[in-house]
Amino acid sequence: MTKAQTPRWGWALTGSGHFFTESLDLVRSLGHVDLFVSKAADEVVRMYKQKLDLPKTVRIYRDTTASAAPVGMFYHGVYHTLVVAPATSNTVAKCVYGVSDNLATNVFAQAGKCRVPAIVFACDTAPELETMAPEGMVKVYPRRIDLENTERLKTFEATTVVESLADLRAAITQRAVELQRHG
Repeated sequence: MTKAQTPRWGWALTGSGHFFTESLDLVRSLGHVDLFVSKAADEVVRMYKQKLDLPKTVRIYRDTTASAAPVGMFYHGVYHTLVVAPATSNTVAKCVYGVSDNLATNVFAQAGKCRVPAIVFACDTAPELETMAPEGMVKVYPRRIDLENTERLKTFEATTVVESLADLRAAITQRAVELQRHG
């Protein structure tokens, strides 16, 4: 297996609007990122009238192949970290149960199989939340199963589950520091 010259951040976008624009701002701040955009995330980009106007160091991969072909790069040391943010309850459930049937869940599975640390910003983390919808803020009430799946994901090896934007920023900063120390 050959290692990449400069390992990159992998970042999977799912179909959640929860801190979606803020997640894109974080992608912009990181530099060398491969952005994996699920079909649902593509819909959210349009619904939230976002543009994927990202730095030239960001490569975008869309969910266009049945086998999620871009995941092969995990086998070649291209990524030092995978971030899944924001992560819908659907994505979290699929990750917990080992279902990898779209680009986001497939990169999560491959990251785990290749021992690439993952940071997951789960959307459904409390019995009552406020989140941004295309028309403005709304209240949501995650189901018990959604909360249980978030807790289950926290037990996965090499996986950090964060519950707020501040926690996401802190986890990314901590990972960057780790990389500098060992790089």
